[in-house]
Amino acid sequence: MIRVLIADDETLMRAGIRLILDNADDISVVSEVSDGRAAVEACQSGDVDVALLDIRMPGGDGLSAVAEIVERGVNAVMLTTFGEDSYVATAMRAGATGFLLKDTPPRDLIHAVRVAASGELILAPQITRRLVERHLAAPSGSADAGALVERLTETERAVLKLVGAGMSNAEIGAELYMGTGTVKAHISRILPKLECANRVQAAIIAHDSGLLAR
Repeated sequence: MIRVLIADDETLMRAGIRLILDNADDISVVSEVSDGRAAVEACQSGDVDVALLDIRMPGGDGLSAVAEIVERGVNAVMLTTFGEDSYVATAMRAGATGFLLKDTPPRDLIHAVRVAASGELILAPQITRRLVERHLAAPSGSADAGALVERLTETERAVLKLVGAGMSNAEIGAELYMGTGTVKAHISRILPKLECANRVQAAIIAHDSGLLAR
């Protein structure tokens, strides 16, 4: 069972998130708090696996709480209306496992909690697109991006192309007529072939290789 803490100063928002997560048999909301400081305290018991944190909360925002929460062995995911690059960078540097926007579809939110519980990076597709676009303006970190992509099967290249476009697993599955589990399996094979730690790095390689222009 994945134990989740929800930190948001809006009571209705907490209730809505809980309602979504309660539909998953393997997820249990074990705590609800209204500020970052209370979130840190709630994570001290060792009973939380994933903390969903709003950014702007009176009495202690989510960004200031991330580092302490991560130190306690909890995977922190920002779930916010505010997706500015500065917030994303601050959260990632503090050790956050993910950054999602509050318009994330219910199915994707449940999937994100599962991914975060395993310690894997999870980012909203809009944020992935922005990160990729920003990196495109800089010199490529891998002169061999094309050679790396050639390691992939035809199906894996099709999946990578959509990762590069910033699509979520659900969107990729719909586009390629695959289940989300199959998409996830493909990505788990793609990352080591590309020598990448996460899908953002894979998306950058997709762009550097010219795959998206094909």
